[in-house]
Amino acid sequence: MAKILPLKEAIAENLASGDSVAFEGFTHLIPHAAAHEVIRQGITDLTLIRMTPDVIYDQLIGCGLVKKLVFSYAGNPGVGLLRRLRDAVEKGVPRPLEIEEHSHAAMANAYEAGAAGLPLAVFRGYKGAGLKDVNPNIRSVTCPFTGEELAAVPAIRPDVAVIHAQKADRKGNVLIEGILGVQKEAVLSANRSVVTVEEIVDDLGDIHPNLTVLPHWTVTAVAPVPGGAHPSYARGYYGRDNAAYLEWDEIAADMDRFNAWIEENVRKVGPEVFADRVKDLRGLN
Repeated sequence: MAKILPLKEAIAENLASGDSVAFEGFTHLIPHAAAHEVIRQGITDLTLIRMTPDVIYDQLIGCGLVKKLVFSYAGNPGVGLLRRLRDAVEKGVPRPLEIEEHSHAAMANAYEAGAAGLPLAVFRGYKGAGLKDVNPNIRSVTCPFTGEELAAVPAIRPDVAVIHAQKADRKGNVLIEGILGVQKEAVLSANRSVVTVEEIVDDLGDIHPNLTVLPHWTVTAVAPVPGGAHPSYARGYYGRDNAAYLEWDEIAADMDRFNAWIEENVRKVGPEVFADRVKDLRGLN
């Protein structure tokens, strides 16, 4: 049965410096509160894994906590580039960043392979693409039955997966509604997992069984953090805060402003700041 813990303890017990960690959520249910707790605790030398790195990875990279990024498309949704990521790659600021870039298809298949306990993912892809010329982890295999050449990438098996969801019951069964992305596969592929949720309920009730995508025995820790996905959105609770994403582009463009924002909005506050926003968030569309 999953432990139900405050966010501070859930992160401290399950994530350590040097770990590989996947914070997943596809535009929906991105675990911002959990990433901020990692910054507060100063957990460093991380290998970050994510299909679409956006603002939380820009923040972790800008704080100098990341040594490597395994990713597909990276960007600030609806805005453009990630400025702290770009400076780390191009200038080594605040520290050099190793990158391993894949396609979305490769990442999705690699997560599924990891969840299944397989060593690699095999799929059709990368034909005619140049990405394999800069990523030695993109290889090819020949199908023993048809002779067809297929793409192959290592399975994703992170030390820790972190996701956000709408609800969990007191046993730790997790309910997710809306866009799933690869949250389920990320948790099943990881050695440990932390799931932040909008609320803990006594009983998930009479719901469609497919909504309980993660039974309690697959989850290590659950932490209640109302508003924990903001400025991402949580279906049924609040919408996406597009203004916050636009503002981030300006904040991240200047290192002094970035550091001041992190100090004021992350290091000096705790998870309660997300809970305090819930009433305002409910008005977002």
